[in-house]
Amino acid sequence: MTVITNASRMPEGMALEARNLRFELSQQLANDWLDNDPFKTAFFNALSMTFPAGERFFIESVRHYKDEIKDPKLQKEMSGFFAQEGVHSREHRKYNRVLCELRGYSQEKMEARTEKLVQKGKKKMSRKAQLAATCGVEHLTAILASKILNGWMLSDTPRQIRDLWEWHSAEELEHKSVAFDVYTQVGGNYKARKLTLRIFTVHFMLDLLANTFYMLRKDKKLWKLSTLQSGFNFLFAKRGVFRELRSDYLSYFDPDFHPWDDDNRDLLARWQSPKAA
Repeated sequence: MTVITNASRMPEGMALEARNLRFELSQQLANDWLDNDPFKTAFFNALSMTFPAGERFFIESVRHYKDEIKDPKLQKEMSGFFAQEGVHSREHRKYNRVLCELRGYSQEKMEARTEKLVQKGKKKMSRKAQLAATCGVEHLTAILASKILNGWMLSDTPRQIRDLWEWHSAEELEHKSVAFDVYTQVGGNYKARKLTLRIFTVHFMLDLLANTFYMLRKDKKLWKLSTLQSGFNFLFAKRGVFRELRSDYLSYFDPDFHPWDDDNRDLLARWQSPKAA
C-alpha cells in the first residue's frame, strides 16, 4: 500500500483534548427539559441513546487502521479521537441510565436499536466500508454540533444539561476530520462514503424516531395534538431539523469534500472563552 505523507488536514495548532468532565443531570432529566416540550426533549434524549454503541463502533472502525497510518500528526489525532469518544460514551451511558430510572423507560430496549444496527453493519460491511460509515455519521454529528454551538435549539435549556451538549458538540467539531483523513489515507473512495451515508442516514433516523415515539408513548403524550404539532414543526418547519441541516448535509456529496471546508474554529474559541475565564 502506498503511504501518503501529511495525511492529516486538521488545521495546524489544534490539539484534541479529552476533557474528563462529569455531569449531574437528575434534576433536569426528570422533566421535559427542552422548552418544556415533550417531543423536542424525547428527540434529544433518543439521540443520547445512540451514542454508547455508535461511538464504540466509530472507535473500532478507526482503530483497525492505526498501524497503517504513518503520519505522526494523524496518529496523535487518532489517539485524541479515541479518548474523546470514550468519555462521550461514558457520560451518555450515565445520562441514559439516569433518564430511564427517573422516567420508567427501558434503557436496554432503546440502546439495543443502535447496537443491532452496528452489529448488522459489522457483519455485512467490509472494514473499509465501516470506516466510510463512520466518516458519514461523524459528518452528521459535526453538523449538529455546529448548529448547537451557534445557539440553535438548546440556548435556553438548563445550564447543566446545556453544558453537556455543548461540550460534546465542541469535541465533535474538534475531531471531525480524523476518521475522514484516515479513510483517505487507506485508500477509501468517494462512491463508498457517499453510499454509506445515505444508507446509515435512513437507518439512523428510523431508530432515532422509534425511540422518540417510544418515550412519548410511555409518557402518554404521543397522540396529543400539541405533541404532533410540535413534532411536525420540530422536524419540518423553518429552523426545524431537516431544513436547518439540509445544505450542510448535502455538502458531503461533493467529491472534493473535506470536513474542514467548513472552518468553524470560531465556534470552538467562543465555547472555550468563558471556560478559560
